[in-house]
Amino acid sequence: MSPTPRPPAAPGTESPDADDVSAAAQRAERRRWQALAVCLLVGFMSLLDVSIVNVALPSIEQGLHATPADLSWVLSGYALTFGLTLIPAGVLGDIWGRRTAFLTGLVLFTAASAACGLAPSATALVVARLIQGAASGLLGPQISGLIQEMFTGATRARAFGYFGTTVGLATAVGPLAGGLLINAAGSEDGWRWVFFVNLPIGVIAFLLALRLIPTRGRAVESALDRRIDLVGVALLAAGLLAILLPLVQAEQWHGDTKWALIPVGLALLTGFVAWERRCRSPLVDLTLFRLRSYTFGALLGLLYFAGFTTIFFIFTLYLQRGLGYSALQAGAAITPFALGSAVSAALGGRLVSRHGRLVIIVGLVTVITGTAFAALAVHLVPGHGAAYATAGPLLVAGIGSGLVIAPNQSLALACVPVARAGTAGGILQTAQRLGTATGVACVGAVFFAHLAAHGSWAGAFQLGVLVALVFEVLALVCALADARQRGGH
Repeated sequence: MSPTPRPPAAPGTESPDADDVSAAAQRAERRRWQALAVCLLVGFMSLLDVSIVNVALPSIEQGLHATPADLSWVLSGYALTFGLTLIPAGVLGDIWGRRTAFLTGLVLFTAASAACGLAPSATALVVARLIQGAASGLLGPQISGLIQEMFTGATRARAFGYFGTTVGLATAVGPLAGGLLINAAGSEDGWRWVFFVNLPIGVIAFLLALRLIPTRGRAVESALDRRIDLVGVALLAAGLLAILLPLVQAEQWHGDTKWALIPVGLALLTGFVAWERRCRSPLVDLTLFRLRSYTFGALLGLLYFAGFTTIFFIFTLYLQRGLGYSALQAGAAITPFALGSAVSAALGGRLVSRHGRLVIIVGLVTVITGTAFAALAVHLVPGHGAAYATAGPLLVAGIGSGLVIAPNQSLALACVPVARAGTAGGILQTAQRLGTATGVACVGAVFFAHLAAHGSWAGAFQLGVLVALVFEVLALVCALADARQRGGH
């Protein structure tokens, strides 16, 4: 007996089933973007702690009677454990599920922030910063992996555009936020609020993440049978540590002996690659590097971060130590870059799906132009007005940066299977951290050598910018090479 046919809907109306489907689709779409907002809030908080502490160093020195070595480890220790954790954290996200890894990292980061703010001594602060950096490294790959999992096509490019805005804002706004907090709380204990500000954000984000972040999706079910490659973790960690340690400690370790660790690190990484090729359940799926877009994206990210992040490092030093700017004034001077990046990053996420690598090329040319004019502005206005003279060029550089970071991330991950999104995102961010450490070491070495020889802060800044420009130009060459190969096909 055939079922009774459903009577046709009245003209001009939809069936209740269609209404239900449409409402459910709208709720699911709204939930995805709300989950993205939570991810970006957490990403902003964790990335902010890379740069916000720079302007807090004098306050930490005064409040804890910290030595220069202590201050160095407050900065470099965070970067070190952050970089070492990224790839294993990506694998954990692929295995555990990104929601579980995200929530675990968020709890650990919030607790470590509290420990930093309550630190009774410089040693306690350094230990808490090491844990905080590891927690941030656990969070990073989950954010890019969740974007891969929740979005596809043009909406994924838009989501990465918003992520790029977050990266640019967190990098550039950090000094301003730190300056505001220290100015409000006082120089002796103001540094504690640089860490305490994470506590309400972390608690609110955790509650929202419990409700909004999706559970394990079908795309990552195939990763359930994977196991952690402990030998690979040990080889990778030892190799990265040997390379990063002399870079992040370049100014504190005197003599050239430290550079012997770099070939040791390269040898360990060579051993890591050989082991991964033989391992049945490798830590890193080396077939990812058969994807040309992914390989070019990782290399471009390394070179670009070696250039653009180091400019803030030497610019802050120049303003605070060379010109006597306060923490708040130095942070405000970098704000034009943040504004430019915020405006262009979301736009770049939309344009990249239509124009591809051309967006990144235009962005790099714009960054190079703005950076070069910033150095010229300091040459023409070397005194206290340098911040005003560099505002325009930094705005231009920020606009260019927004067209580089998110589009590069989007193109690099476009062909990566979602089940490997966490691992792939971890590798990309590790390349960026390696780039930052390399750039700070190279630019810092030139900056401090010129300062020691000539005593000119403006000259040291200009020379440091020239070194940073070399890295940015190499990133442009990489983008042009990728575009040419694509054109050849």
